[in-house]
Amino acid sequence: MIVLGIESSCDETAAALVEDGRKICSSVVASQVDRHRVFGGVVPEIASRLHSEAIVGVVREALDQGGRALREVGAIAVTYAPGLIGALLVGVNFAKGLALSSGLPLVPVHHLRGHVASNYLTSPGLEPPFLCLVVSGGHSHIVQVEDYTRLRVLGRTRDDAAGEAFDKAARAMGIPYPGGVELDKIAETGDETAYKLPKPKVAGAPLDYSFSGLKTAVVNLLHNAGQKGQPVDVPALCASYRRAVVDSLADTFLKAADQTGARKLAVAGGVSANRLLRRELAKRCHATGRELYLPDLPLCGDNAAMIASQGYYEFLAGNRAGSSLNACAQRSIEA
Repeated sequence: MIVLGIESSCDETAAALVEDGRKICSSVVASQVDRHRVFGGVVPEIASRLHSEAIVGVVREALDQGGRALREVGAIAVTYAPGLIGALLVGVNFAKGLALSSGLPLVPVHHLRGHVASNYLTSPGLEPPFLCLVVSGGHSHIVQVEDYTRLRVLGRTRDDAAGEAFDKAARAMGIPYPGGVELDKIAETGDETAYKLPKPKVAGAPLDYSFSGLKTAVVNLLHNAGQKGQPVDVPALCASYRRAVVDSLADTFLKAADQTGARKLAVAGGVSANRLLRRELAKRCHATGRELYLPDLPLCGDNAAMIASQGYYEFLAGNRAGSSLNACAQRSIEA
């Protein structure tokens, strides 16, 4: 079965064709990064307008690349939550119109469930149950994937998400947008032991995350150095900060694995492209005899192939939507 996926939750307009939830037939992503860089981050109103301008061409290109006519598609899957409400509405309304005009079933997909499904595309042999660390600009969750459409959150961030923490620290250091990606590159050349940073923990919630204090520590360090006229070794600070965030992510994720007895671990979301996170989890899983699944780098960021993949399993589970489908800025991955 071929599923057409449509994604517009933030600043990528994307469409893809995926066969049986596992095989990518086409994947097209129109990024808006260059248009938002001048503002230092995503401007929601601009993102919505750019989605409106790009979505017809992106969907047409996905169909052309996949060598399929719309009549050969079995269902249309669209991201409806969570994300920027205006951006989501562009994709949802386009998908509703396309489903109505073609007579195809419309399948609503949670964005974070889509990120989890990116691992099905990279590792066709992966099947639930497994434990997944979902880390992106807006979310940091430890999720128990009990079945394709039955997921349970074991831990989450109490404040900043890991990706957000990377981006905000990068901005404080004067690193251009997208900060987290650039910080990761710069950190490869720095001494990660140069700066001592706090190890964030949440009292009484050992599987939850908190990154706001760590981010504030870096901001204060930069301000103090500036006031005293002291130089800052930016590559070393990037490396030290990255190490602190990654250790927090990995320590808590492996603690969850110990508590649940999970032997299969996966990572998903934009931060799953982080070089140190991938290396660190690979090392720790190898040492403990666990299987680790990581999405291919092109599938770490927002894309529609992951939405089409999850859409296939939502379709099999009987999840459908009609013309009343609306976008939701916030919604639990468990819903």
